[in-house]
Amino acid sequence: MTAGDAPRHAELQRMVARLHHRGPDGTGFHIDGDIGLAHARLSIIDLAGGSQPIHNENKDVWVTFNGEIFNYVELTQQLVGRGHHFYTQSDTEVIVHLYEEYGDDFTEHLNGQFALALWDAKRQRLLLARDRVGIRPLFYTESGGRLLFASEIKALFAIPEVPRRLDTTALAEIATFWAPLASRSAFAGISSLPPGHCLIIERGGRHLKPYWDWVFPDSLPALRRSEEDYAEELKSLLIDAVRLQLRADVPVGAYLSGGLDSSIIATIIRRYSDTPLRTFSLTFEDSEFDESAQQQQMSAALETNHTSVRCGRADIAALFPATVYHAETPIVRTAPTPLMLLSRHVRENGFKVVLTGEGADEVFGGYDLFKEAKIRRFWARQPASAMRPRILERLYPYLKHSPSSGRAFTENFFREGIDQASQPWFAHLPRWTTTARMFQFFSSDLRAAVAGWEGIAAIRATLPAGLENWLPLGRDQYIEAHTLMSGYLLSSQGDRVAMANSVEGRVPFLDHRLIEFANRLPPQLKLHGLTEKYLLKKCMQGEMPEAIRRRTKQPYRAPDSQSFFNDGKPVSYVSELMGATAISAAGYFDPAAVGTLVRKCAAGRVIGFADNMAFVTILSTMLLHHQFILGENIDSAGT
Repeated sequence: MTAGDAPRHAELQRMVARLHHRGPDGTGFHIDGDIGLAHARLSIIDLAGGSQPIHNENKDVWVTFNGEIFNYVELTQQLVGRGHHFYTQSDTEVIVHLYEEYGDDFTEHLNGQFALALWDAKRQRLLLARDRVGIRPLFYTESGGRLLFASEIKALFAIPEVPRRLDTTALAEIATFWAPLASRSAFAGISSLPPGHCLIIERGGRHLKPYWDWVFPDSLPALRRSEEDYAEELKSLLIDAVRLQLRADVPVGAYLSGGLDSSIIATIIRRYSDTPLRTFSLTFEDSEFDESAQQQQMSAALETNHTSVRCGRADIAALFPATVYHAETPIVRTAPTPLMLLSRHVRENGFKVVLTGEGADEVFGGYDLFKEAKIRRFWARQPASAMRPRILERLYPYLKHSPSSGRAFTENFFREGIDQASQPWFAHLPRWTTTARMFQFFSSDLRAAVAGWEGIAAIRATLPAGLENWLPLGRDQYIEAHTLMSGYLLSSQGDRVAMANSVEGRVPFLDHRLIEFANRLPPQLKLHGLTEKYLLKKCMQGEMPEAIRRRTKQPYRAPDSQSFFNDGKPVSYVSELMGATAISAAGYFDPAAVGTLVRKCAAGRVIGFADNMAFVTILSTMLLHHQFILGENIDSAGT
């Protein structure tokens, strides 16, 4: 997709060919003077008539679009009533008619997950838009006087003039926040359109326009109704979100992890729709990460047609290069790779669409981080107290059995930033500090390049006016949603590993109506004492097995550095990429420090998250460098 000097059809073909995995069911093109649109189609709605780009009645408004508009049936009825004429049965066509009807405000009417480019031929105007929370990706760059844009960066690199260079500031952000911050990608000169934004390009220039964001109250909302009333409203919203996201002209499945969130989605499908419930799970050879018992319990309770795929360490090592290729960014954990294995299993079973439980923790306060922050704020009122930090034992019961050195280590971890309890980023400081130990592995050149970068200043620049006045839980949720969720969970661990196998993941918990409802709730209905997702659990009482409904949040994890060693020896590509010669040539990391880390991993002496994250981040950065900067095919499992 290009805008600028007259695009050549061959260029568009090269770009769209790089996106074949996102749309293997066909391609389409539209060239109008100096604008060119191309589309790789994954056919889900209106299989026969929904080919893109799609136009309005006069063929002067065109759109190419990745994703789904879930409320397209209702929108079509409204637009037909206003005199618009449709030539397809697709969800895509509502976009051009909404634009005719509402102009740039058309995005406010969409309930969906999308990245789109809309061309207004009359006004010679291009509009790029991305969904509210960043489920679907959209990148753009300027090269040779032309604006180029695509769902993935590899399509931009199909144009030889686009430079290939990793962004040093992005590396610093990844080594702190797990992902680049809004508007940045891992590659220099290539921007990511932020969630909930439009980019408008016209003769007078271009400007970035926000149309939606997470907003939280700055005073404690009153409990104006009973908890039962709030729970009933939440359940109705959930049922409707799932109903809309089940819309498809192909079979729809669901992930079943064994945790609360995916179990809720599967339960609603089973009890409140007539869609046959086909579920898919991921199991692990390592019992530390495996949740197959809970998966089987839920599958039996719901009588689903269920299959699972088993993941071992060798699978992670084999598939990790392909994961990095599709993620197009360094990643700090191996967790996305088993999910790529799962999406392959889904596709091999004939499914293109799955519903997942992603987003519930961000929306309803499910992570330990939110509970930890609540305890740490209480502790910060009396920082010298020896008793207040003991409340952490309620979150981590093993602490009360640990030796004093173990407790001291943990308390030091959670004491990080205890003097900044009033700051918006307070909840995140312990983890950011752990991840930022990555900096000790940076080369002298990379350290010099990012010497002026400071993490807190970078975060502060992304925050909306007035956020400092919000209630603490709202501040914590906002930053979590705009860093880890949008930059990592929905991207490297979401869209990229699903679409690598031509599977569309849908996330009902991120329906904007649910988010807006949850953001208005009194915080105690989300985090009730130290009970996470209180109202969400309450609204599902009697609907699912109590052991699952009451189950404490178990974060999804996978084996990290240990996946890349056999009997103390690194797998072949790891040995090559993490060796001193390759590390020195790439220039991002210090060869001596990396060598020490590799030897620790080989000997099984890795201690804690910091070493594991450092190893995986360095390896993924080196893979990215060789795959995209040097153009080498380092891929153990195929891309």
